[in-house]
Amino acid sequence: MQLEGIRVVDLTRILSGPFCSMFLADMGADVIKIEDPDEGDPVRQQGELVNGYSLYFATFNRNKRSLTLDLRSDAGKEVLRDMIRRADVVVNNYRPGVMDKMGFGRDALISLKPDIISCHVTGFGLDGPYKDRPSFDFIAQAMSGFMSVNGFEDGPPQRAGPPVSDLIAGAYAAMGIMAALVRRARTGQGEEVATSLTDSMTSMLAFMAANFFATGRQPLRTGNDHAIASPYGLFEASDGQVAIAPSNDSFYFKLLDALDLAHLKQHPDFQSNAARYERRSAINGEINARTRTQTVAHWIDKLNAAGVPCGRVLNLEQAFSDPQTQHQQMRLTIEHPQHGPLDVLGFPIKFSDAPCQVHRPPPLLGGDTEAILCELGRSAVQIAALRAAKII
Repeated sequence: MQLEGIRVVDLTRILSGPFCSMFLADMGADVIKIEDPDEGDPVRQQGELVNGYSLYFATFNRNKRSLTLDLRSDAGKEVLRDMIRRADVVVNNYRPGVMDKMGFGRDALISLKPDIISCHVTGFGLDGPYKDRPSFDFIAQAMSGFMSVNGFEDGPPQRAGPPVSDLIAGAYAAMGIMAALVRRARTGQGEEVATSLTDSMTSMLAFMAANFFATGRQPLRTGNDHAIASPYGLFEASDGQVAIAPSNDSFYFKLLDALDLAHLKQHPDFQSNAARYERRSAINGEINARTRTQTVAHWIDKLNAAGVPCGRVLNLEQAFSDPQTQHQQMRLTIEHPQHGPLDVLGFPIKFSDAPCQVHRPPPLLGGDTEAILCELGRSAVQIAALRAAKII
């Protein structure tokens, strides 16, 4: 696998950090998840349980090993130092300054391992006026501008349902770590990588930010319509809705032909995308009048045959039953030795020669503690002493 031989000390919990380290583990890195001895990652107690195990935790912590360690103790910190000396990457999602207070700031990490790559996932960044503020996904969606462009024109700003800032920041962190590993292989130098929930959401504003930079105008909320292309959105069939996305004139003309609306090609009100955008209600009305005459299945078949991007609006049961989703194996069943079969999300990145795979089930809390301590050279007597002192 791509990252085989890379060891990651994972000091993260909840979602953004574990999502980052899961990518690294899926690609073969040895990810050692450090957890509090009492309760571990809080996500272990969240979400729906299957066979007594949290699928929320399982989804983001497969392929990792778990070591419980009291990092408030000197003995626990000494174990962590030993781990860092043997590691390639240290990743955390504490607030800025917490690693320094623990004695594991950047300078301390370099003294332990000069070429170490350290990664921070924070709410607002490592510096700046908001660096010490607490943050979660909802706050990042609100303060990045992302919520302001979501929703319908006559409604309030709208958050995205999934915790997208956690997921994007985690994915960016993994990307940054892998870039730093490439640089280290070339130069021998370590790196400090940082991503934040808010920056990650701001980076996703795409053409909306570009248009704002160009004009100074605030983008309007357009609901399911596109903010710069028309027609584009959900249209009514006789038995439901169909998503249609003709993003340029070529697709628009194909759409008109497929709908037997070729006469609209010459309509003076719809000659350009800009004109259609200004008259979205009118062009949408023309299309809806036609699509209402047939079923969703009819239009999906006909529009795909014509080369027009389209699709059904699927709920989760339908999405995971869809043949393409199944072919891409985006729902996996993991066999857990204590908790039986657990269903989790699949791998979004595909490799032809060294594919990602589940090589470890999500770990039990502290399930790998003794094995990891043995790798660090701790004797059975020393391990027993750490356990008696509740360090592990």
